[in-house]
Amino acid sequence: MSLIVQKFGGSSVANAERVFNVANIITSKYKEGNDVVVVVSAQGDTTDDFIEKANEINPEPSKREMDVLLSAGEQISMSLLAMAIEKLGFPVVSLTGWQAGFRTSSVYGNARIKRIHCDRIRKELDKKNIVIVAGFQGLNRFDDITTLGRGGSDTSAVAIASAMHADLCQIYTDVEGVFTADPRKVKDARKLSEISYDEMLELATLGAQVLNNRSVEMAKKYNIELEVLSSLTKKPGTIVKEAAKMEKMLISGVAKDNNVARISIIGVPDRPGLAFKIFSKLAAKDVNVDIILQSIGRDGTKDISFTVIKDRAKDAVQMLKEYADVLGAADVVYDENVAKVSIVGAGMETHPGIAADMFEALYDAQINIQMIATSEIKISVLIDAKDADSAVSAIHNKFFSVVNE
Repeated sequence: MSLIVQKFGGSSVANAERVFNVANIITSKYKEGNDVVVVVSAQGDTTDDFIEKANEINPEPSKREMDVLLSAGEQISMSLLAMAIEKLGFPVVSLTGWQAGFRTSSVYGNARIKRIHCDRIRKELDKKNIVIVAGFQGLNRFDDITTLGRGGSDTSAVAIASAMHADLCQIYTDVEGVFTADPRKVKDARKLSEISYDEMLELATLGAQVLNNRSVEMAKKYNIELEVLSSLTKKPGTIVKEAAKMEKMLISGVAKDNNVARISIIGVPDRPGLAFKIFSKLAAKDVNVDIILQSIGRDGTKDISFTVIKDRAKDAVQMLKEYADVLGAADVVYDENVAKVSIVGAGMETHPGIAADMFEALYDAQINIQMIATSEIKISVLIDAKDADSAVSAIHNKFFSVVNE
């Protein structure tokens, strides 16, 4: 007998037909003699609908009350799924995040899991119940409801798998696994049978929407093997595992991220310490910075450009404008009409010329590069948002039609 943790995304439980489809997947594992814990997301567009309803009442609600509202979506899903399993004749119980023992930090809207008390889950499994847990939520030290941010149900599932030493953690989505690019946009995208934690973490961070990056980080930390697969087909998915056991591909995937803005600080005095002052101020405001480009000094000044996620751009710009006089900067500007396109692959560590091939693909497509960032297994470029899909297709064609064949 094995302990299996399964997570089902919002599209998997979007309507009654799909809820019963998921119920059949769960009960098939249960009939095999396994203990089954299931984590569910809110149905379909429920979270977006709740946000819209909140804006009708108060365009600037407190983050605490938004967490109370948004957590209801997962509770709806868990109860409906439990009802479906009941109708199929199997023992089941649904638990909210806090009933399941999730304790979090106090950052509303993007809380971190601090610990999980799994006693209640274990008691229900001992009763031979299938356990359905509302993902994305927990309680902070004030006993207030918190949510874990977008994709938080993935993190909830991996956290349970880790805390309970599960034998398998399956992440069910509306796609059949991890692809070399978004199969809805790139017709020749290929499904990967395996991918390393590091590569998956980079792809998730860079805009691939199959897995939440925090869940991959946690899976790597606790060595939880993940399987990403579709709830709509019975095809094998993609295994996310340690790289050491895998043959390295040259490139594992191409990803794009439209949730990015470029901020430029113009005419900063060219003297030591100013970059530290700028980025320490941003860090103090909890603004994460990604690609950074600093121009060569001229006439005693330089320009510093960097990227942030869109919903933090205006806050960052406002703070920097207020600080501009102290810095001695001429101006602070930002642009939201940009996108980040990236390639990821463990194989690029030992293969020269990958960057040149990527840039050649963009040149052939007549796409201009604004900024570049690299690591051992990643190359990212910032381009105009209107060119993002064309860039992904051009790069994917370059590498997967030639290099990896």
